[in-house]
Amino acid sequence: MLERLLLSDDHAIAVLMRDHDRVKDLFDRFEKSDSAAEKEKIITEAVQELKIHAVIEEEIFYPAVRKQLEKDIMNEADEEHHVARVLIAELDRGRGGDHRESKFHVLAESVRHHIKEEENEMMPKAKSLDLDFEALGDKLLARKKDLKRNGIPSDAEHKMVAAVKGRSDTPAAKARRSKPAKKAAPRTRAAH
Repeated sequence: MLERLLLSDDHAIAVLMRDHDRVKDLFDRFEKSDSAAEKEKIITEAVQELKIHAVIEEEIFYPAVRKQLEKDIMNEADEEHHVARVLIAELDRGRGGDHRESKFHVLAESVRHHIKEEENEMMPKAKSLDLDFEALGDKLLARKKDLKRNGIPSDAEHKMVAAVKGRSDTPAAKARRSKPAKKAAPRTRAAH
């Protein structure tokens, strides 16, 4: 694991790790809350934080380290972002629904796993690269500021979820739409 104390505040890895700490704190607050209104506020805040974080990693950090890190580490990070973005897009579709809190729990589990892998595998390897991490950190911070001011661009996952107009076919949704199967009459054995 990276020694955070040795990184300057504007070091790219320190910037990303502060984001990680922020969303992990939101996940913890969600799990401790008993208030539906507070949970909804946390979901909204966490989703916004995650969308911004994903953009700065995908646009700036990942391209800077991708060529020099193991292909498997970067490919897995890409796929973990994709899964998180699908859940985020579904959470962005609106409030309510019997799966909303469960969906957020799954997002939290997925993101915590992703953070652990980034901080224990990707970032320690990236830190050893010959890069100007302070300049990279400045780019990350400037892009975050821009995203907060001008909005976050739509991604493929949001477009995909929008195309199905919220009609996801979760097992629970499918079961609610289905009529229960008629019970078959008990079979009787013919006497011989």
